[in-house]
Amino acid sequence: MNSIPFSEQQLRDDLVIYARSLFQRGLSSGGSGNISAKLPDGGFLVTPTNSCLGELDSQTLSKLDAEGNYLSGDKPSKEVPMHLAMYRARPACGAVVHLHSPYLTALSCLTNIDSENCLPSITPYYVMRIGRLPLLPYMKPGDPAIAVALAETARDHNAVLLANHGPVVTGSTLREAVFNAEELEDTARLYFLLKPYEYNQLAPSAVDELTQTYRNRIG
Repeated sequence: MNSIPFSEQQLRDDLVIYARSLFQRGLSSGGSGNISAKLPDGGFLVTPTNSCLGELDSQTLSKLDAEGNYLSGDKPSKEVPMHLAMYRARPACGAVVHLHSPYLTALSCLTNIDSENCLPSITPYYVMRIGRLPLLPYMKPGDPAIAVALAETARDHNAVLLANHGPVVTGSTLREAVFNAEELEDTARLYFLLKPYEYNQLAPSAVDELTQTYRNRIG
């Protein structure tokens, strides 16, 4: 008999489904990217190291306790400290999605972007779901310094872009984190499509209105 609680098994199944969807649409390739989700008891499920998001097994996902100690499943991703930093900086966070999605990774390699907010406010959905996207300097994957930098930056942002690497995106639930990551990638794609042309951005008053509305909805 399966001893895994129903709520945990449901989260395991959902993580596999969402991860496969991201992989199938080209937002993660090969063994790149990793996802984590917070369990009801405060622990975490994390995609294993070198795993493909399109080939996950719900029973072999890495399981950690609330302090981030490895409990069971396959060996967890080396990016666990990065995930834990996001959870600790944002207590309401229920999941973290880290991708090497094409447009956001390309954006992270540009030299002429605003490190305080890498994308212009071109759609209300970017403003509502992400707000502002800061850029952190390059650090090699798995470097503990990433977690240190995120611990400070993530307090005021639910998404961060790692230079020459990719996005780290949070949400109050796994579903929301995935949707936020998808919206962010779509905004980067739109930005590259619009970049050669003159284009309109949302007025500051519209950004303020959307920000306030979204805060009221989730507050």
